[in-house]
Amino acid sequence: MLKVISTDKAPAAIGPYSQAVMVGNMLYASGQIPLDAEGRLVEGGIEEQTHQVLRNMGAVLEAAGGSYRNVVKTTLFIKDMSQFATINEIYASYFGEHKPARSTVEVARLPKDALIEIEMIACIPAE
Repeated sequence: MLKVISTDKAPAAIGPYSQAVMVGNMLYASGQIPLDAEGRLVEGGIEEQTHQVLRNMGAVLEAAGGSYRNVVKTTLFIKDMSQFATINEIYASYFGEHKPARSTVEVARLPKDALIEIEMIACIPAE
């Protein structure tokens, strides 16, 4: 059974896609860029943008009934690999001891010229 997940605590999709989709207990979240809930790109550098992306991810997880502990896999798309250490430190602060599988890819350009985008897959137990 497929269920679309949506929350107003994260930016609305800016294209023909959903914030996330649940299939059974698996959550597939679309990539989040550093937009606030009103759809404005967060000002500042990689620190501010990474925090915003992870807050957005947290809101989507919460809307699906989960948390960062339920994340199985993330994919990070970053504009500058030299910022990896900073991103990694912030990322770790949200996940704590939980360490999901992860891929990180440097890309030439992201939507709205963001510095980072993260997508994730989570397994959220049925209530």
